[in-house]
Amino acid sequence: MKTENMEYEVYNYINGKREKNTGDSEFTVYNPAFGKRIATVYDTGNDEVDNTVDFAYSAFLKWSKIPITDRIKFLFRLENLMRENADELAKMVTIEHGKTFKESQGEVMRAIENVEAACSSTYNIMGRNSKNIAGGIDEELFRVPMGVFAAIAPFNFPIMVAFWFIPYAVGLGNTIIVKPSEKTPLTLQKTVDLFEQAGFPPGVISIVNGSVNTVNAILNNKKISGVSFVGSTGAARYIVSTAAANHKRAQAGASAKNYELVMPDADLDKVVPHLISSFYGNAGERCLAGSALVTLPENHKKLVEKFKMEAEKLKLGYGLDDKVSLGPLIRSEHKQRVLGYIDSGVSEGANLTLDGRKFSAGKYSAGYFLGPSIFDNADPDMKIVREEIFGPVASVVEAKNIDDAIEIINKSQYGNASTIFTKSGEYAEKYIEGVQAGNIGVNIGVAAPIAFYPFAGYKDSFFGDLHAQGGPDHVMFYTDSKVVIKRW
Repeated sequence: MKTENMEYEVYNYINGKREKNTGDSEFTVYNPAFGKRIATVYDTGNDEVDNTVDFAYSAFLKWSKIPITDRIKFLFRLENLMRENADELAKMVTIEHGKTFKESQGEVMRAIENVEAACSSTYNIMGRNSKNIAGGIDEELFRVPMGVFAAIAPFNFPIMVAFWFIPYAVGLGNTIIVKPSEKTPLTLQKTVDLFEQAGFPPGVISIVNGSVNTVNAILNNKKISGVSFVGSTGAARYIVSTAAANHKRAQAGASAKNYELVMPDADLDKVVPHLISSFYGNAGERCLAGSALVTLPENHKKLVEKFKMEAEKLKLGYGLDDKVSLGPLIRSEHKQRVLGYIDSGVSEGANLTLDGRKFSAGKYSAGYFLGPSIFDNADPDMKIVREEIFGPVASVVEAKNIDDAIEIINKSQYGNASTIFTKSGEYAEKYIEGVQAGNIGVNIGVAAPIAFYPFAGYKDSFFGDLHAQGGPDHVMFYTDSKVVIKRW
C-alpha cells in the first residue's frame, strides 16, 4: 500500500468516543514529501470544547481517587503498547511531518521514555512532615492533583511533545485534553487505540482538533487548571498571559536561536557529524536545532570547508526511503519563509557558500524540499543570525576568542540551547557558567535532556515558572500543596 496516497479521517476523542469536529474552520493535512492532501481537520467549537472539559472533569473526580500505585499501572501498560507499535507510530510521524524514518523512530522513543519516567510518580509526589512544631502539634505537606489540564502541541514533534505532558498529568491524578497541531494531527489519532488498550477510563485523556479558535476555547474555559504549550514566542506570550488572566497555570516553550561554538582544539572528524545532525536534522524544524555556528580564527576556514563538504552529501527525499537523509519542510508557505531568510542573508552581505536552493529531490519534486544552506562571514546583527529560521540554514559567525563568543551568544533574545565542542575542561566550564541558555551541550550536537530532567529554556525561549517534561517541575506544575497542622 502506498501510504502517500492514503486519505485519513480525523476525529476528536471525547469521553472515550471518537467524534467528528463541528467547527467552521477547515485545515488541510499534507504529506509534505509529495505535496498531497491526506486529511482534513476542522476547528473544535466552544461548545464542544466545553463539553469535553465537563467530561474530563467528571472523569477527574473518579480518576484522582484511584491509588497512585494503581494509576501508574495504566502507564506501564501504555509504555509496553507504545513499544510494540513504535514503528507504526514512527511511520505516521514521517507521513504527516516529513522527517526521516530514523528521526521519527527517535521521536517515538523519546515519547515512550516520558511514559517510563512518569511511572516514577509514586516517588516524586511524596510529601514531608514535621513532628512537634509546637507542643503537641504536628505538620505535614502533601501534593494533590488539581483537575483538568490542557496541552497544545506543535507540528514538528507531533507525538514527543504531547508526551511531555500526557503521562505526567494523568500519573499524578489529573485528566488532560490535548490539542495537536492542525498540520500534524494523525499520529495522536493512532495513540487513541493504545489509550483504550491500556484501559484508561473515558475522559482521562481527550483529544480536540483545531487551531486558534480551539486554543481560545481552551484558554477561556474556567474548569481547566493549567495549560502547556510549545510553539513560537509570539503565541507563547499570548497563551501564558491569557491563561494567567483566567487564573490558570501555564508553561510555554517558545522560539530558539541555538549557537554552537567549536573551539580550535576540537576534533573536527568527530564534531562535524554532530553539526550535520544538529543543523539539518528534522530539516532544521526543531527548537534544539543548531542555527548559528561560531568559530575562532584558528579553525574557521578548515571547519567551514569540512562542514560544507559533509552537508553536500545529504540526500533529499521521502523519509520512508531509507536512502534519504533530509526530509521536506512542513508546508509550501514555510518553505517560502525560509527562502526569504536566504534572500535576506544574501542582501545583507553574508557569503552563501552552500545554496540549498540548488539541491534536487528528484522524483519528489512536488514536495516542499530545500537543501542545506551555509552562510559564511555572517555578522551577529544580521537577520539570519538574530531570528529563528526553523529550516536547514546555518550561519557561521567568527569570534575573536571564547569570551567574545560567549558575548555574541548572550546578545541573543533567545536562550533555549547552546553547545561547545572542545577537549578542554576549562573552556567547557567557562562556557557552562557564562552562556545564558537553559540546555547546555558539551560535545553534544543536540542538547536534549533525557525524560527525567526538565526541558529548560531562558529569555524569550520560555514563558512560565515550571518547565516541561520530567524532574520536580512536573510534580509542582500538575499538583498543588496541601498543608495540614494537627493536634490531638
